[in-house]
Amino acid sequence: MKAIGIKEWAPADRPREKLQENGSAQLSDAELIAIILRNGTNSQTALDLARLLLSSCNNDLVEMGRFGYRQISEIKGIGPVKAISIVAALELGRRSRFAEAKQKKKISCSLDAVNLLNPILRDLPHEEFWVILLSRANSVMQIRPVSRGGVSGTLVDPKIIFFEALQVKASGIILSHNHPSANPKPSESDIQLTKKLKEGGKFLEISILDHIIIAGTSFYSFADEGAL
Repeated sequence: MKAIGIKEWAPADRPREKLQENGSAQLSDAELIAIILRNGTNSQTALDLARLLLSSCNNDLVEMGRFGYRQISEIKGIGPVKAISIVAALELGRRSRFAEAKQKKKISCSLDAVNLLNPILRDLPHEEFWVILLSRANSVMQIRPVSRGGVSGTLVDPKIIFFEALQVKASGIILSHNHPSANPKPSESDIQLTKKLKEGGKFLEISILDHIIIAGTSFYSFADEGAL
């Protein structure tokens, strides 16, 4: 059965017209996604496809952010071209959150660091390891990626971390990586790596101030837990 196209709807019900008239904040998640998809299929409107995509991730935009291109393109009716548009929009959203978070120039507690790192690490379907490089006054000098791995882990070379710190003459480092499993509890390898880096930093007079594990909407701070 052929779907009634969105163009045939009343103007007040069309997502694009609603956005023009009322602003993007007034649209539902499905309506915003439908605008990105642009069109549907013979049997489904773009809004139908958007709802199908949302249902595949339990209507959770954070979970959708973890979807890769292939996973989205396999949803019936979406395909490669529409999937590319969705992935690009999700990445722009992630970069926008990161750019906003970077305006925070000083780290005074673990939550400051989490707010800075969340836009980068929260939605990733694989593990990545990043560092925040700080001045003596705990001002953010740089935020740098160190390694990228798979779902269950990533290899980290301490030499790369200290090289990055020495390049900008950083006095302190906050380590961070994500757990795609959404379990923030550190593994034994996380604990041993933190100890190794803390000992190595002593010789270079570079303090390891924290190691933060981002796990979806939760996090673990080695400093807060007294584990440094």
